[in-house]
Amino acid sequence: MLRDLEVRDILLIDDIALAFQPGLNVLTGETGAGKSILLDALGFVLGWRGRAELVREGAEAGEVIAVFDLASDHPAQQVLKDAGWDPVEELILRRLNTPDGRKTAFVNDRRCSGELLRALSETLVELHGQHDDRGLLNRRNHLVMLDEYAKVDVVAISAAWRSVLEARKAVEVLREHLAKATEEQEFLAHSVTELDQLNPQLGEDDALDTRRRLMQSASRIREDVVKGLQAIGANGADGQLLDATRWLEGVAGQADGLLDLALAALLRASEELANAQGAVETCLEQLAFDPHELERIEERLFAIRALARKHNVQPDQLPEFASGLRAQLDQIEAGDTEMAKLKASLSQAEAQFGTLAQIAHSKRQEAASSLETAMRQELTPLKMERADFRVTFADSAPGPRGTDDVAFEVATNPGAPAGAIEKVASGGELSRFLLALKVCLTSHARGLTLIFDEIDRGVGGATADAVGRRLQSLAKGGQVLVVTHSPQVAALARAQWQVTKFVEHDRTISHVQRLEHLERIYEIARMLSGDTVTEEAKAAAEALLNNA
Repeated sequence: MLRDLEVRDILLIDDIALAFQPGLNVLTGETGAGKSILLDALGFVLGWRGRAELVREGAEAGEVIAVFDLASDHPAQQVLKDAGWDPVEELILRRLNTPDGRKTAFVNDRRCSGELLRALSETLVELHGQHDDRGLLNRRNHLVMLDEYAKVDVVAISAAWRSVLEARKAVEVLREHLAKATEEQEFLAHSVTELDQLNPQLGEDDALDTRRRLMQSASRIREDVVKGLQAIGANGADGQLLDATRWLEGVAGQADGLLDLALAALLRASEELANAQGAVETCLEQLAFDPHELERIEERLFAIRALARKHNVQPDQLPEFASGLRAQLDQIEAGDTEMAKLKASLSQAEAQFGTLAQIAHSKRQEAASSLETAMRQELTPLKMERADFRVTFADSAPGPRGTDDVAFEVATNPGAPAGAIEKVASGGELSRFLLALKVCLTSHARGLTLIFDEIDRGVGGATADAVGRRLQSLAKGGQVLVVTHSPQVAALARAQWQVTKFVEHDRTISHVQRLEHLERIYEIARMLSGDTVTEEAKAAAEALLNNA
């Protein structure tokens, strides 16, 4: 329930504070006094789109504060929880606007976004007027309203529809991929065969290149290696070392130990010389090659490098590249199987969506019948017992709400063709149709403050009284705010506020005050008789209040 509304420096309002009551509250006053400004101010603090320039001329900033009382199970509590706020019993919304258009919003003195205000407003306030195309007059909203009335699980339908779209996309992506891959299948198969036949190994390019360079240099260095081997062999250093050892050993016994160190050194030298000779012989073995082997090595090395250039990769990347090509071929070969799986998933998603859409259709038809009955009951006390209200169905393209297209149509007289509400009903009839619809469609709403902006426009007399009494009944156990020019509606209110406008110091200011009993008599009398309030009008006003 909206408990308090404070407005400062907004348009024609200087500073006002209103304490609204449970039940039916009305705002009255002459045309142009500023009643709509209050609704603009309330819409501003709720994050609704409205006038671009709201700040009163000369003011540094405009500010609106709205205070709501919330039950523990009020839908706004979940919105707060989702946004990271703790549950509250008192919800204080505050929003400021500067002349340059900057807006700042707070929820219980904590900074928040306009998006959060709008999310909260959907659970706090319902606003409707005769020209409110956001609501009942907009056919696109009829399905949404019927779903709320029927308690259709739109979340499940929307999720199922997303699954259908995702499955369709997966099928299409695979189809495009397979089509492209199939075009390249011949090239892929040829490339894989070529790579498999060559079978390049990781590191093979470097190994072949090293071996090739060694074989190419062997002919140049072999001669010197042979000479080196001869120099340290039996006809060279090794033979001389053996001769020297033999000669010295022959006289060592006569040298009294003086040759022992020399003989030991010669022994070590002989061993090292033998190691060197073995190493050189191994080198010669390595340098010995078959010229045909060099040819084979060069052919393979050049083939590997040519294939790498062909596919624009490094030689060491060829094995991994070959694996990738094989995977593409395997995917093409397995494409039919994968496509069958995806199509099966798509069929399953479409079947699930179709089931939920059919369940929703059945619920909607049942709810439509209930709504039509409820509307007939609502229209009777509004002096429209001969009018008819219908919910029409048509097939629509599948979407997040199913496959139904719904429209609310009315016929104002028996036998007359039904049509769109805004096209068939006159001004007064339109107001009553919309009031009846609002009553039916909000019967399940919890904690909503309902606001009607001149919903009684175009009606008077007994019909205006019927509208007022329906509003009064609707407000029982809740809260309804009505901007009205109808004395019959005003008289039925629990609380009445008068909006007036005056000029002070060359400034036009709107003022709002709650009326007491005598003041209400005078205001309702003015609404009955105009500028000149007669005694007869006062008596009529008092009679209206007494009969409320």
